[in-house]
Amino acid sequence: MSTSLDGVGRITIQGGWRITPNKTLYDGWYSRSANQGLPRAREVAGGPTVVASFAYAISDLLEVGIDLFGTQSRLYLNEPGVDGGPPQARQMDVLGYGALIGLRFQTVIPRLGPHGLVPFAGMLTGPTLVSSERKGEALQETTTQTWMGNVGATLRLTPRWGITADYRLAFLRGPVGPSTARVGSFSLGGSWLSLGVTYSFPAEPSRPLPGSL
Repeated sequence: MSTSLDGVGRITIQGGWRITPNKTLYDGWYSRSANQGLPRAREVAGGPTVVASFAYAISDLLEVGIDLFGTQSRLYLNEPGVDGGPPQARQMDVLGYGALIGLRFQTVIPRLGPHGLVPFAGMLTGPTLVSSERKGEALQETTTQTWMGNVGATLRLTPRWGITADYRLAFLRGPVGPSTARVGSFSLGGSWLSLGVTYSFPAEPSRPLPGSL
């Protein structure tokens, strides 16, 4: 069983759940003078996530990679009723997707699992398109920078296939309302927990240069 990671490439596909309380959004919304005294609508604290990682180990301990990701959820905010009527909950659909580049430190623990356990930890950053659409308003889109810390491990079931579990701490926010009338911001960051499968490409064997002995 090989314990070297130098030159190994991998593709990991994962799905999971994002835990995002959005306390800043809700507290700010209901502290506005027009909304004070309103009962709070159902507070959504997360949403599904999908991540695809494409990585290459430049040494036994260091991997460089690109992660493509997407996440979405539907938030609800109570607003004053029309003509003094009861409060109404207006939904807001939010979506974020982007590409992150980063470095991960990794190693192999050969005695754990059928073909070893590969723990890793790293940092990624990159551009993200964030959109929000409140019912009755136009779609709002903006591009922002995402920062993400990542720790996890891959249990290698065969020399090429494995199961990967990871945790990500993400910093990603988007605006609520049009640029001329911002009413707050929402978070798509927080804690991301996911599980998926990994396919590894073995390192290419070194070949002598033409004409060398």
